[in-house]
Amino acid sequence: ARVKRLRLRPRVCGPRRASLPWQCPPSPASPWSRPPHVVFIMTDDQGYNDIGYHSGDIRTPTLDRLAAEGVKLENYYTQPICTPSRSQFITGRYQIHTGLQHSIIHPRQPNCLPLDVPTLPQRLQELGYSTHMVGKWHLGFYKRDCLPTRRGFHTYLGSLTGSVDYYTYHSCDGPGVCGYDLREGEKVAWSQAGKYSTHLYTQRVRKILASHDPAAQPLFIFLSFQAVHTPLQSPRSYVYPYRQMGNVERRKYAAMVAAVDEAVHNVTYALRKYGYYRNTVLIFSTDNGGQPLFGGSNWPLRGRKGTYWEGGIRGVGFVHSPLLRRKRRVSRALLHVTDWYPTLVRLAGGNASEGLDGHDAWAAISEGRESPRLEILHNIDPLQKRVRHGSLRRGWGIWDTAVQAAVRVGDWKLLTGDPGYGDWTPPQTLPSFPGAWWDLERYTQTRKSLWLFNVTADPYERNDLSAVRPDVAKQLLARLAYYNRTSVPVRYPTEDPRAEPRFNGGAWGPWAADEEAELEPRRKVPHKKGKAKKRKCKHCRMRAFFKKLNTRMMSNRI
Repeated sequence: ARVKRLRLRPRVCGPRRASLPWQCPPSPASPWSRPPHVVFIMTDDQGYNDIGYHSGDIRTPTLDRLAAEGVKLENYYTQPICTPSRSQFITGRYQIHTGLQHSIIHPRQPNCLPLDVPTLPQRLQELGYSTHMVGKWHLGFYKRDCLPTRRGFHTYLGSLTGSVDYYTYHSCDGPGVCGYDLREGEKVAWSQAGKYSTHLYTQRVRKILASHDPAAQPLFIFLSFQAVHTPLQSPRSYVYPYRQMGNVERRKYAAMVAAVDEAVHNVTYALRKYGYYRNTVLIFSTDNGGQPLFGGSNWPLRGRKGTYWEGGIRGVGFVHSPLLRRKRRVSRALLHVTDWYPTLVRLAGGNASEGLDGHDAWAAISEGRESPRLEILHNIDPLQKRVRHGSLRRGWGIWDTAVQAAVRVGDWKLLTGDPGYGDWTPPQTLPSFPGAWWDLERYTQTRKSLWLFNVTADPYERNDLSAVRPDVAKQLLARLAYYNRTSVPVRYPTEDPRAEPRFNGGAWGPWAADEEAELEPRRKVPHKKGKAKKRKCKHCRMRAFFKKLNTRMMSNRI
């Protein structure tokens, strides 16, 4: 009898392939028989044009190679400033659902990430992960319960405030209110002063990798670089390759980016050296757009850090991993920083908890499928100063356009209130102020309170379609009204003088007792009508003039 020859095919997990590689039946040679290690690298204030594969003047060979071999995220969004992006990454919730929808958490504010909201590292700990954080926290620290080691991380080395000196680790929150800000665990790390923070944090990550057994327990590392936030500091060796760059701020900034690129090289080298690489998912993300006044660039996008234009919220990001099914490609799937929480929990073998605003995006990233996300609420900030020319009538009775808000639905993006100063700022421009300032495409429409863009067809936000497509504008305004009904009161308490470092041994850290109840959220107080009384101060009018001028020029500088 003739025996038919069977052509053997690679084995798959059942009639349908498993959505997660490591969920297939284990094989001795496969690294996918266990949950993956996760290394999440976040940079601070790195703009859209501040990475080699987007830029013509900054070189990042390591980041370029990792992105080219993985998946570049070219439709990925963060928030416009530090605290909101970090809070949404670590909770998977929009900031309107955690009370952090206004500004940042300042060092002297008795405020932190809500203690009743579970965090990503807490969920990963429940799934058997060893969790470690290195770098900038900026999610509040007024009580010990707010510290990273109480919010899901087994170990922590880094700074609690938003900005510190890269060598001395001194941080100031106003004239004379300065203190040391570097902690290891819950203790002040006085002995580490003098080491450049990018190098110090990289050394700590390599130490964690060297001391952990990759086969015994999955690992989660959140490497939150202080770079490239101000102050612009780096060792001279990184500045030298950019010595011909005429823009001094940009030169220093490029040097800091180079230090980050080298740091990522050293981390990936350690992943290979100590046996993690084949079973690791490495994610790179910025926390918000760059600040052109201090060397950053979001060109050709509109706006900058602190604004809701694309330059403030379109993030630089990529995923690099041997576990990706479709590598070496560009993904234009709509993604948001909240999506990392459910995506990583699912990768770890868990189920995403209810109440999240993020979506599991692994299939979109790894396999090129459509994104499960259809829209993004960028924010609704009821405490931001209302614009005088906005009103409920201008929002067709659906939404008060005086309120600062932004939402993306499909291809469409709508902004209301004051989105922030909207320049298109080419790199190498601003430090030659005031001459080159006037060569900018300056934003001069000061009496608008509503904008609508098709950001897929018009990513640079040059054609406002609010007057042409009122039907679309009304639909997006209705989405804002819906989200606003689900928001919680804003948590933005007044500053507490007990927080000053001079009362706490010269360092920033917890000052309130653990038993102290959390302060009541701050509610928006309606402005009283009528003329305000004039202050009897001969310097007040001059001070107000310069404050107004500074606000326009610095564009929501934070």
